[in-house]
Amino acid sequence: MLSFSGSLRIFVALEPCDMRKGFNGLEALVTNQLKGDVKAGELYLFTNKKRTRLKALYWDGSGLWVLSKRLEQGCFSWPKSADARDGKLRLRPEAFALLCDGVQMSGARFLPWYEREK
Repeated sequence: MLSFSGSLRIFVALEPCDMRKGFNGLEALVTNQLKGDVKAGELYLFTNKKRTRLKALYWDGSGLWVLSKRLEQGCFSWPKSADARDGKLRLRPEAFALLCDGVQMSGARFLPWYEREK
């Protein structure tokens, strides 16, 4: 069973990627582009250029999960790369929930909606 705790570290890859990538392709992006370790128990989020699809890569201790979502209308509200570190930003769990539901972040009072990696 997949469950996320409040202490889960969530990272958003700021640059769009090819949504045809699976386990190995996404793991290579995390390692080479985002300078992360998939087996550290962090969740990594990826999107396409149109921001209509979302993929998540997560190690649960026994194996990798790849989760995918396609919005039927609109697009995901994705952060800008202005304050990026290694092409990724850390996301708060509340913002992760909003992002996955396709909620548009612009104009919201919940600012900042991400945490920078320290």
